[in-house]
Amino acid sequence: MSRAETLWISGPVLRARPEGPFRLRESVRVGEDALLGEVIRIARDEITVQLYEDTSGLRPGVLVEGSGELLSIRLGPALLGGIFDGLLRPIAEISDPYVKPGMRLQDARVFQFKPSVRVGESIGPGQPLGEIANGSGIAQRCLVPPDQAPGRVTMIVDPGEYADDQPLCWIETPEGRQSGVAMTQDWPVRVPRPVQARLSADEPMLTGQRVIDSLFPVARGGTGAIPGGFGTGKTVLLETVAKWCNAEIIVYIGCGERGNELAGLLDEITELEDPRSGRPLLERTVVIANTSNMPVSAREASIYTGITVAEFFRDQGLHVTLMADSTSRWAEALREVSGRLGELPGEAGYPAYLSSRLADFYERAARVRTLGGEVGSVTLLGAVSPPSGDFSEPVTTHTKRYIGSLWGLDVRRAQARFYPAIHPLQSYSLVAQSLARWWHTTGCTRWQELRRRFLTLLEEEARLERMARIIGRDAMPARQRLVLLCAQLINESFLRQSAFSLNDRYASPARQAVMMRLIGSFIEGSERLLEAGVPPEAIRDAPVFRRLLRMGEEIPDGDWETFSVLDRELSATIRQLVNQAREESATAAETSP
Repeated sequence: MSRAETLWISGPVLRARPEGPFRLRESVRVGEDALLGEVIRIARDEITVQLYEDTSGLRPGVLVEGSGELLSIRLGPALLGGIFDGLLRPIAEISDPYVKPGMRLQDARVFQFKPSVRVGESIGPGQPLGEIANGSGIAQRCLVPPDQAPGRVTMIVDPGEYADDQPLCWIETPEGRQSGVAMTQDWPVRVPRPVQARLSADEPMLTGQRVIDSLFPVARGGTGAIPGGFGTGKTVLLETVAKWCNAEIIVYIGCGERGNELAGLLDEITELEDPRSGRPLLERTVVIANTSNMPVSAREASIYTGITVAEFFRDQGLHVTLMADSTSRWAEALREVSGRLGELPGEAGYPAYLSSRLADFYERAARVRTLGGEVGSVTLLGAVSPPSGDFSEPVTTHTKRYIGSLWGLDVRRAQARFYPAIHPLQSYSLVAQSLARWWHTTGCTRWQELRRRFLTLLEEEARLERMARIIGRDAMPARQRLVLLCAQLINESFLRQSAFSLNDRYASPARQAVMMRLIGSFIEGSERLLEAGVPPEAIRDAPVFRRLLRMGEEIPDGDWETFSVLDRELSATIRQLVNQAREESATAAETSP
């Protein structure tokens, strides 16, 4: 074990004179309280250590002890339902409300284990040894660690209850070395876990929010960002996605948010009910809470901790959604540590390697075939908090380079109580084309066409709204008034979604497809009416228009008959108005001289 003597310390960074070999990214213990740190720089006669705990009271001369291992976290079945700090140390089970220095891993817990291998079988890295029951309804597996050499099973325990740190199986390699495998395993946070292959992202991660799933979808195993100013609803949107998305595991990282905000979120998430099982949502959630008043370097490590946890569940063949709230606070931690190191600042004071660090994070999202042959995925959603809602600031700009979907939150929409406050002209999805086949297989064969039509109308509405404010809507040509009317229907009936309505808080893909087709029929019918000389106000004043505006809240999911009735009513109203216009035209022609 190598040692070093502290020479200089500033905040979370210290420099020490080594008395033995250290390796880059090695975890160390500092001082009498054994504060956790990591070697981030090695010079000829000096090492630089980044500490993940409060350094108050440290002074030159304090001893630094190396572990010989990379900075790692302990992964296991006890993670689900837990609340941890940025280095996966439990913070919800201690009686003292304050985080104490030198915190350690949580105590061993007992789980039911059922083996799936026998003595004498050959087994390799990443393959399952058996199933673990933890009472949450999520089927977890005990896997051979990815860095374990393949070998032959020489011992396996009988079904029963065992501590999660107790060896359950012994594996002998061809060289004759034996090693025990427990339910828990350590893994370096900055090293991606290996897989057999990365698969194409050809199916969406469904959220139940129409503006996301139908207009700006994110692929399962893809990446998305949610930039928005203060009060635009980033955290609320992430909570909604966590509750309704079709992921089996949720990993939530509260990265640098205010303590009262995170406390409120933890209070809410413990009361949320999982709509799929009726059990508490927390049972299939891992919460990593690192508030702004906790050590800044631990905030920097928290997103790597979160993605490592997500990869652990992905390797079990599960679909995981990771939410980082927010990456802007993480970037601020990078900036502060960089300043302590005396590095040359880049744009807005952020370090020059900000872009590469963001890339390292987002590239770990994937839909993969695991070492055990299962298919799993990690979908990354990162909230961004640009100052004053400025999307041109460095964190937002660099994030755009590495994501497949952007859901830009608009302050005006949020102030108008428009939820979700996603602005359709500030958002995009680069993976929409690759997801079109999936929508076709679900029955929405016109998804691409309708999506393009909706976005075109919304863009025209933004242009015409400026004109309407100057000359008034009544003075605009009939075709332009029709564009504004159709865009109003898209906004109010489709993009706006009430989280308080039992019918409207979630929309299945089939329901979204039916609503898109109905709105598409309205747009096409309105154009026919315009060609027949019927003004847009005639269809706007018809009862069917008000029913279309309210169909999201009034028609429950699965009530296809009511949607069919509304469709027939729309067709009948359009035919009636067209016939009425023709009769009026014929009457006018007969009476004209």
